[in-house]
Amino acid sequence: MVEDTKSLNTKFEYRNSKQISMSNIKNPKRYDLEERTLRFTKQVMHYVNRLPMTITNKEIGKQLIRSAGSVGANYIEANEALGKRDFAMRIKISKKESKEARYWLRISEDSGQKEMQDLLIKESTELMSIFGAILKKLEIKI
Repeated sequence: MVEDTKSLNTKFEYRNSKQISMSNIKNPKRYDLEERTLRFTKQVMHYVNRLPMTITNKEIGKQLIRSAGSVGANYIEANEALGKRDFAMRIKISKKESKEARYWLRISEDSGQKEMQDLLIKESTELMSIFGAILKKLEIKI
């Protein structure tokens, strides 16, 4: 006898390490961190494309895109890690790259995108906090 999965009690959910539940709100949303880091990278690319093409911004833009892309790439690598230490190292790199992206965002020249710049700085800070919490939970010092 096969049960319809929709009729099963959904009080208990299984979550994998890639998803974070916002349990303190009425209708909990699930956030896939791989998707979130991908969205962050795409938003950074959009931001960089709208910067004035000065020599400074070209170099800052290159560094910003590299660091923002590395956040998600290392997180994906962490999910394919060979062990706990490898996972922790990749998460640590993602955290460092989030911090670097925030740095480049903070020094990019004003482009009339102050609101977008502030949102991206906030997102990179939140990603740093998420990766820091993951590391703390692992209780591994590398």
